[in-house]
Amino acid sequence: MSTVSVRRPPTQAAVLPAWAALTVAGLGGLTAAVQSVANAELGERVDNPALAGVINNVGGSLVLIAALLVVPSIRAGLAVLPRAGLPWWAYLGGLGGACIVLAAAYVVPVLGVAAFTIAQVTGNSVGGLAVDRVGLGPVGRLSLSGPRVAGAALGVLAVALAHAGQPIGDLALGAVLFAVLGGAAVALQAALNGRIAAVAGAAAGTAVNFAVGTPAVIAVAAALGAFARLDAIRWPTDWYLYAGGLLGVAIVLVLQLAVRSVGVLRTGLAIVAGQLGGALLLDAVLPGGPGVSVPVLAGALLTFAAVVVSGRGGRSAIGARRSGTLGR
Repeated sequence: MSTVSVRRPPTQAAVLPAWAALTVAGLGGLTAAVQSVANAELGERVDNPALAGVINNVGGSLVLIAALLVVPSIRAGLAVLPRAGLPWWAYLGGLGGACIVLAAAYVVPVLGVAAFTIAQVTGNSVGGLAVDRVGLGPVGRLSLSGPRVAGAALGVLAVALAHAGQPIGDLALGAVLFAVLGGAAVALQAALNGRIAAVAGAAAGTAVNFAVGTPAVIAVAAALGAFARLDAIRWPTDWYLYAGGLLGVAIVLVLQLAVRSVGVLRTGLAIVAGQLGGALLLDAVLPGGPGVSVPVLAGALLTFAAVVVSGRGGRSAIGARRSGTLGR
């Protein structure tokens, strides 16, 4: 079978071992769970979820601008990019964030949170398999093996199990497909950001992600009418509601490190495991929370199994790719 040849940039920085990369991705997922709670509450308090997405991205951009001013290595990494020979489309990973913001704004009111999450994870898993197979990520091409397909299926099943019993909205085909495409866009975002991180470092890759994604998120929010009644908004004063941008920077940063080691699919599964684990923790410790949910606990454990299963037989392929003996 012929494969698509994608020229891969040389790796400059050391690559994390698989166990460390998966741990980092899991922590990124946990951080994403906290970010989701903060963003959702902010969107509810201002009655405008799209505006909450703008605040999240603008906040992250401000954090990165400050970092650019004080961290020379980020500026040095960005200076490498014009000479890196990356194709123009490698810089478009940040559009994946805009895509998922648009999908969430339109789809969640129709499908409900549970159905949207299941559809989004389905798209992310299928997208992770595809971009790894084609070789868009920094580890190169990874085979469409039985364990990887089984791991992706287990990940979707885990999310469905975790959301068992939650209300489902109108399962309109267009809305479901939009959510699936949003998840696939996030997988593509991870792969492209990883390519940039391979030549310029994860911090520079994060800066590029926000530089591309933030204007797109603002444009999406404007199209949704998010700025129509800013003068009527009563802005909450709780500081943690505005921490989504800082958390977003951390998430994008650590996920680039993971993608370079274990590929897009396993990174995505580890993120889901971290998100479900974080949801369990938040439900247990937040005042008025529902406590530990058996479906969410079962889903989290099944997702950990998916991470393990998807890695069977893949370590040797990634190792061969790093040593230059695979995909030439």
